[in-house]
Amino acid sequence: MGTGIRRTIEGSRGALRRGRRWLAGKYREVPLRAAGLRRSIAGAPTTGVRPENIVWIFGSGRSGSTWLRSMMGDPSRHLVWEEPMVGQLFGNFHRRAQTANLLRPDFVMADATRRGWIHSIRNFVLDGAGYARPRLGTDHYLIVKEPNGSVGAPLLMEALPESRMILLIRDPRDVVSSTLDGARKGNWLYERKDKGGWKRDSLPDNNPDAFTRRWANVYMQHAGNAKKAYDAHKGPKVMVRYEDLRADTLGTMRRIYSTLGIPVNEGGLARAVEKHSWENIPEKKKGGGKFYRKATPGGWREDLTPKQIKQVERITAPLLEEYYSGEAP
Repeated sequence: MGTGIRRTIEGSRGALRRGRRWLAGKYREVPLRAAGLRRSIAGAPTTGVRPENIVWIFGSGRSGSTWLRSMMGDPSRHLVWEEPMVGQLFGNFHRRAQTANLLRPDFVMADATRRGWIHSIRNFVLDGAGYARPRLGTDHYLIVKEPNGSVGAPLLMEALPESRMILLIRDPRDVVSSTLDGARKGNWLYERKDKGGWKRDSLPDNNPDAFTRRWANVYMQHAGNAKKAYDAHKGPKVMVRYEDLRADTLGTMRRIYSTLGIPVNEGGLARAVEKHSWENIPEKKKGGGKFYRKATPGGWREDLTPKQIKQVERITAPLLEEYYSGEAP
């Protein structure tokens, strides 16, 4: 073989080796570039969102969830995620799907692909929590107040089986009574809905009985689905009645932490309970028509008409019988 040919071959081999090294370097750069891109998109460092440290508060609106999350959010190792409504996002869509869609393999939440989209819900929640609370550390607990997203509680608990769950129940007659008061013209809920957000015939001032029926059904949808999630959940969970939380706040809070297996400083818990007590809410912020209205269990007896009471009791009978059957009417 001539010298020129050997040089040509060796040169080709050298070029090939250099090419391989170049390609290997490029392949190593790709994940590094992707990681940098992810960091630039996030705008925050990766956080330690641990599913087992997520504590969900499910139930219904007007059940004391704001009060409960305020007391739980006071310890320094707890952060609050205020009504992300992720339960509404997935729960309502899935609930409204026709049976034909659930059986159709190409439907995005089909029964046949449930394992896949449940895993997607899990990632969606964990990613959302990381972005929403970038300072969340691995030793923090994330308290998620989600009463109005409770329609999706069964899906969320299926996606995050190691998470902790609080089922917060309040007498549906008091819940509807409180909502009825807040939605009257000029009151806090009416104003929050920006007036135009209500259908005219659904306003309590125009048709209180229709309003009562509607919100009794909303209660049953939210609290009912929360109960289904609670029954199916195998992870740490605790059921709390609003009435018990009012009667013995500190004792009930101790039970919540003990049952969920969350360590808590006794002195700090007592201070949080005192800080957020009904008595420490400024007088100008509470009363009829305001967000903080009565905090008096059983007030429905004076607020609802006999017809409205029967409506609520008929619609919410399953939960009334389970949690309030032993109480005098």
